[in-house]
Amino acid sequence: MYFLQGLLVGLATFAPVGMQNLFIINTALVQPIRRIILTLIILALFDMSLSTAAFFGIGAILEMWPLTKLIVLLFGGLLIVYMGFNIFRTEPDMRNVNTNIPIRKIILSAIAVSWGNPQAVLDATMMLGAFQANIPEEGIYYFFGGFLAMTPMWFGALAATMYLLAKKIKITHMAWINRFCGAVLVIYGIKLFIDGITMLLEYV
Repeated sequence: MYFLQGLLVGLATFAPVGMQNLFIINTALVQPIRRIILTLIILALFDMSLSTAAFFGIGAILEMWPLTKLIVLLFGGLLIVYMGFNIFRTEPDMRNVNTNIPIRKIILSAIAVSWGNPQAVLDATMMLGAFQANIPEEGIYYFFGGFLAMTPMWFGALAATMYLLAKKIKITHMAWINRFCGAVLVIYGIKLFIDGITMLLEYV
């Protein structure tokens, strides 16, 4: 029961358009299947490590040192705006797609959209903390296991869907996908930065 509840909460968490999903969509549309699988594994590991850290007490750090939350919002917001701007202005060219992206670059990108995403850090902390406080002790680890299991399930399903649709998507469609994804990230980053400024003004 609690495992199923964790799966459903995980689905509700990962399904909305977010940085991880946009990263997977862009990867699945242009990269070969081996590179897609490698990217999924790396991203899932970082995302699951973030959830685990949130579950086991990163929230306590944010509550103990509120300044940490301020730093996360300000610098994380700027990072997301930068990433979104780069995606927005990227013109897709299927003839020159780099299918041999270094693993180091994939790892850095995975860190940026998981640990480098302040909204993901804060949401995971608050949500998992709230569930941990409301679910009986004997069921909390089943719930968390279900939540973690949904990470590779959702990412894999999304990547498989986009990979199968890739051949039906024209280059003009991909350009608009880039612009949409980039615009979402820019707006998202600006919102987080404004939240950080608002928090800063409360301290002043």
